[in-house]
Amino acid sequence: MKIYKVGGAIRDKLLGLPVEDTDWVVVGATPQEMESLGYQQVGQYFPVFLHPQTKEEYALARTERKTAPGYKGFRVHAAPDVTLEDDLQRRDLTINAMAETTDGKLIDPFGGANDIHARRLRHVSEAFTEDPVRILRVARFAARFIPLGFQVADETIALMRKMVEAGEVDALVPERVWAELVRALGEERPSQFFEVLRSCGALAILFPEIERLFGVPQPRQHHPEIDSGIHVLMVLDRAAMLSDDARVRFAALVHDLGKGVTPAEEWPRHISHEEKSVELIKSLCERLRAPNEFRDLAILAARYHTRCHNAAELRPATLLETLEALDAFRRPERLEHFLIACEADSTSRPGFETAGYPQADIFRNALKAAKNIDASELLASGYEGERLAAELRNRRIAAIAAL
Repeated sequence: MKIYKVGGAIRDKLLGLPVEDTDWVVVGATPQEMESLGYQQVGQYFPVFLHPQTKEEYALARTERKTAPGYKGFRVHAAPDVTLEDDLQRRDLTINAMAETTDGKLIDPFGGANDIHARRLRHVSEAFTEDPVRILRVARFAARFIPLGFQVADETIALMRKMVEAGEVDALVPERVWAELVRALGEERPSQFFEVLRSCGALAILFPEIERLFGVPQPRQHHPEIDSGIHVLMVLDRAAMLSDDARVRFAALVHDLGKGVTPAEEWPRHISHEEKSVELIKSLCERLRAPNEFRDLAILAARYHTRCHNAAELRPATLLETLEALDAFRRPERLEHFLIACEADSTSRPGFETAGYPQADIFRNALKAAKNIDASELLASGYEGERLAAELRNRRIAAIAAL
């Protein structure tokens, strides 16, 4: 029985990054032996055990054989005769297929260290094609490591394209796509997740609403980048600079989906794209079974971002109406998330990066002024029912107008 440290811990150590999670592979052992040593089995589809003290994961070395389409169509073989190299060969990328002995010796049968030096994301073997989730994982690793100079190898993109053409991506279930999307949104350069998916043809299948944006022009005077697809990815990366919250980043990504369905004869204008975006967001979130908190913020950003950009020209009554629609009186944190998404939209454009976003303070100050109107004083003065609501609204509008 031999134990090796494997995967991301080795990769991050070689990259000089903090090692957050450590995984282990056990060669030459049976589940019965592991349990006799106090390990607790937790793997549902293959033998994975928790260490009795550290609770780190120890997996028995295993091989996998494709038995059906999709990412669940595998037969797993875990036995004492499976070697470390057998186990490493089934992994996705060479940089994730390295191991280390207990005395610190590197085991690298597939050139992962060389690929780290070359800043290359490359598949380990043809077995990569057996699991379509690996397409999403490569795209997610690109979002993480492209800021460090990595690129996806041409041969890996070609292999991913063949998988897409073979229909493997069609077998991905919504929950898995959403899980990988949320993880990608948390990376430093989330736009690269979508760039890589687009380069292999998977974006059109998994996120057709985003794919449709590419090649659709916008007015040059407002959008020097012109292309709507480029625009939303720029907004996404800007949102990643402004907020760690995945909900904000998702809202930034999908706020302009409606531009993808504008009739070509109306280009570069996009009349009523806000409400068109809302309908597409609802459909996208239903298909991917996205949590309501993601959907709701995204809908608000799509519906009201143009209004927010024009905050200085809004009538006080319209400002109040927007604050109410955002539920800002009860959920001021949602207002902040909305304002960050709008700021990302405005300041992501070339030449606008340092322009600031004073519109956010207009909304914040309007909320503060409106909240200073005390409904209890109106109640004490005899207002009630519809008269109370009308008077409260009128006084809030007046308070906003006095700013």
